[in-house]
Amino acid sequence: MSIINYITEKTERPFHWAHSNFAPFFFGVLFTIGIAAFAVGLANLPGLNKIGAMLCAIFVAVLYRNTVGYPESCRVGIQFSAQKILRLAIILYGFRLNIQLIFQQGPSLLLQGGLTIAIAIITTLCVSKLIKGDPQLSLLLGIGTGICGAAAIAAVSPILKAKDEDTAIGVGIIALIGTFFTLAYTLLYPYLGLTPAQYGMWSGISLHEIAHTAAAAGPLGSEALTTALMAKLARVFLLIPVSFILLWWVRRNSKEEKDPTQTASFPWFLLGFILTSIIGTYFSIPTAVLDSIATLSTFLMTAAMVGLGLNVHLASLRARALRPLLAMFIASILVSAVSYFALFI
Repeated sequence: MSIINYITEKTERPFHWAHSNFAPFFFGVLFTIGIAAFAVGLANLPGLNKIGAMLCAIFVAVLYRNTVGYPESCRVGIQFSAQKILRLAIILYGFRLNIQLIFQQGPSLLLQGGLTIAIAIITTLCVSKLIKGDPQLSLLLGIGTGICGAAAIAAVSPILKAKDEDTAIGVGIIALIGTFFTLAYTLLYPYLGLTPAQYGMWSGISLHEIAHTAAAAGPLGSEALTTALMAKLARVFLLIPVSFILLWWVRRNSKEEKDPTQTASFPWFLLGFILTSIIGTYFSIPTAVLDSIATLSTFLMTAAMVGLGLNVHLASLRARALRPLLAMFIASILVSAVSYFALFI
């Protein structure tokens, strides 16, 4: 019996409210938040600080699921974290996107970002099909590689009706491979013949997460970091049109197949993402407040990753994830190569 199951069963005896749905909900949310806090602590340790809190949270959740078992008595609260809290995190994530800065740079950044997204998705899907990888997991990885890592996967998963297990696996792979590429970029920089601004552009247009971009470009100074974040934010902005294109594609396929159960519901949380982006761009909000919102968004995303990670079976992970991972790795190399040579055009 898991610890959560034990606590819930003990609680159900003395308290009347525990017989309602509130106790499973409360303890489920509390469980994901507790593991998220533990993961944040782990991510501050030497070595683990390279992979981040979200990947630590997934590792802990997967370990718990495959040793102790899924805490069934708290399923409703865990699912709430994996779905509703995840959407709230995406909405808050919009405060990081400064639309005005992207518009000021003109269409070039958006064009480069669009090229990155196209290469990432097409390459991942083609290679995955060639080696007979899982198509939906490969699509999630292609989108995550092309746009903004975990946030992109989390945003499009409801549209694609992806399984929680696929979402968690995708986020874990993106975090792991993105960290590898960040370290590789840092080691390769002295041999690439790039100025700090060029290196920042390369990092922003090709690395997976905002955190990866900042980690790679930050050591080279403010010019490299500013350029990197600008390029990265252009890709984040493209999450909006890509999401609506996917929504159209899913609905079109469902009509052709005459299967109403596959019709994608409208991603209302994306409107929240757009709204927070507008507020963060055009309203004067103190930097300290924006930093606090960013921290909260990351923590909520980490808690959601716990809920998703609890759905991962290691046996199926071994069977389904290796080929999409290889496809995504090849796509990441191609994105890096194309974006590097594009700097000299």
